[in-house]
Parts: sequence; C-alpha cells; structure tokens
Amino acid sequence: MRRFDQQQIGVAQGQVLLFSDFKHDGEMWTGAGPREILQDVRFDTPFRDPPVVHVAVSMWDTDAGSNQRGDVTAVDVTAEGYTLRFGTWGDTRIARLRILWTAIGAARDPDLWDVD
Repeated sequence: MRRFDQQQIGVAQGQVLLFSDFKHDGEMWTGAGPREILQDVRFDTPFRDPPVVHVAVSMWDTDAGSNQRGDVTAVDVTAEGYTLRFGTWGDTRIARLRILWTAIGAARDPDLWDVD
C-alpha cells in the first residue's frame, strides 16, 4: 500500500488516442511480431512526488482475423508526467487504440514554500 503523508491529494485524468494506424498503413495495423509504441504524457499540474498512475484501454479497433494481444502500462513516472507504453506481438493487427489514465498522488500545497 502506498500512503501519502499530507492531506492534499491530487487526482489527474486524461485520455490519449495512442495511434490510428489503419489510416496510413502503420506498423500496428500492417506489421507482425513484437511492436511497441511509447508516448510521453505530461500532467497539467505537477504532483509533489511521483503519483500512482493507472492506465486502461478505453477503445481498441482490432482485426477479427488475428489474435487480440496487448500490454499497456505507465513507465518512468515522475511528478511531472510518465511514459505510456503499449506493446503487441505475433499476428495481432490493431487499427486504433485509445487509453484512459488516472494519476493519484500528493499534491503541492500552494501555501507551503520550497526552501532549499
């Protein structure tokens, strides 16, 4: 369990249309084998410390003639943002993918000063 040591908790949410590869015959739609996409996501307001980030597929458009495989995660989480990672493999063909995300963590208190 992660515990936050102050009362101000911040929650940030967003969505990312990660790719739409069927429009231009991109790798996720026409490729095979291991494939990966990374996209940086920045929070509108930074957290005090790196938050917990939850990611979920909210829409995916896949080819019915192939296996549906995918792995989505948040990596390299900082107080300012994270990297969204999606990977697939084998004969999976994905036309489009949209991800929803939620970040929860200690918020900066505007009444407290950062003193070095």
